[in-house]
Amino acid sequence: MNTRAWIVFLDESGVWLLPQIRRTYSPRGRPPLLRHRLNWKRASMAGALGYHATDPARGARLCFHLKPGSYDTAGLIEVLEQMKVFYRSERVVLVWDGLSAHWSRAMRAWVAEQDWLTLERLPAYGPELNPVELLWSSLKKRELADVADATEQDIHRINANSQLPWSFLAHTGLTIHPPHSPNLRKDQ
Repeated sequence: MNTRAWIVFLDESGVWLLPQIRRTYSPRGRPPLLRHRLNWKRASMAGALGYHATDPARGARLCFHLKPGSYDTAGLIEVLEQMKVFYRSERVVLVWDGLSAHWSRAMRAWVAEQDWLTLERLPAYGPELNPVELLWSSLKKRELADVADATEQDIHRINANSQLPWSFLAHTGLTIHPPHSPNLRKDQ
């Protein structure tokens, strides 16, 4: 693994853009009426949490993508192209799960042309090793009346807290260690 790269964990999640059903009180025979103005039935989100392998002071970085429908290989390549711009073509080691679109022939061909990107696969049945799963948990615990606006607000909330993305990584039990001894100065 390239030790001068960003270590980036990526995951996708879907949300139904309909109000959550809740029980409430109402007069007998007059059930409450929920109104919403959403024109998408389902949205998919891709989140990428990046941690610099050698310089934690560069902070954790969150790249986020929201789209109607589901992700396929072409949609994920669009996310990775956005990530390339986000990371200014710096080296990225991308860690993600075994979703078929992640390892499709088209994806592998596209990745082979990218000199900035290396792929690593999470172990099967290991979602607890991906800090983005905790990002989804944090986002989805809040009531989402208008999911697109609420998600954008939550992304800003998470980005404003420099420690929260690090806590997601710490919760997985994984660490990113600098390649040098902590007793040595960086300029040696």
